[in-house]
Amino acid sequence: MRWLVAGAGGMLGRDTVEELDRRGEDVTGLGRTGLDITRPESVTRAFAAHRPDLVVNCAAYTAVDDAETDEARALLVNGEGPRLLAAACVAHGARLVHVSTDYVFDGAARTPYPEDRPPSPRTAYGRTKLAGERAVRAALPGAAVIVRTAWLYGVHGRNFVRTMLDLETRRDTLDVVDDQRGQPTWSADVAVRIADLGPKVGRGATGVFHATAAGEATWYDLAREVFRLNGADPDRVRPTTGDAFPRPAPRPAYSVLAHGRWGEVGLPPSRDWRTALGQALPLIRKASPDPVSPKESLRETP
Repeated sequence: MRWLVAGAGGMLGRDTVEELDRRGEDVTGLGRTGLDITRPESVTRAFAAHRPDLVVNCAAYTAVDDAETDEARALLVNGEGPRLLAAACVAHGARLVHVSTDYVFDGAARTPYPEDRPPSPRTAYGRTKLAGERAVRAALPGAAVIVRTAWLYGVHGRNFVRTMLDLETRRDTLDVVDDQRGQPTWSADVAVRIADLGPKVGRGATGVFHATAAGEATWYDLAREVFRLNGADPDRVRPTTGDAFPRPAPRPAYSVLAHGRWGEVGLPPSRDWRTALGQALPLIRKASPDPVSPKESLRETP
């Protein structure tokens, strides 16, 4: 089976290519210069050159705040791009794994969101990601899966965990939001889920799957655990509220996703976020951060 990973320059895309390569799969990873999902000619050229059996779309516009004033551009990447990929999959008889986000929900729940909960996004970013989900499902109802994830951190690129490691060395105390709950998720674990799920797409697996770690935490909880695992005093992290850090796009207060569908396709449940973080942290410490412009608005992660 030939795999093609779009958005392979980003954190999750890189981990996915590495996981598939580790398994000995025939995989090609393309960043935006090799496959711009918003350009029909680029999609056509990539499919003709690589003739994939299974496509994984990790490419996305993920600048949540910028999307509030740049929704047209976000929709081009997050809505039209997946539509073009799905249409190419139809034409070539390929299957598709499309990565999406917790932002398709409103964040007002008090219990984990099941996969079949009707979406109700509150942000431009969430609306554009939902448009992509709908385009994929309309084109490939029996040959695609939507994999929603959230609160990603990893070895590649900048992320919350790497930021906490950096700030631990430079600040005596740190105020971190304690009124937003989610599931800190190692991108390498999501890559494993994608690699496990891919062969089942269209062969018993369709629809939506949630790929986040088990358990739940606030950003404050996560920061404290990073400090603790790094040998620092977690009490140097102090709780605060989201109001202390106003942003253009509202952050979901509750982003915990349920994982019921994995058992339906014979795959095990996700591991706890603390277990994953304990394994990931030494690798993140050792890796050099990738240079990323703070003004970058088109990234290749969910």
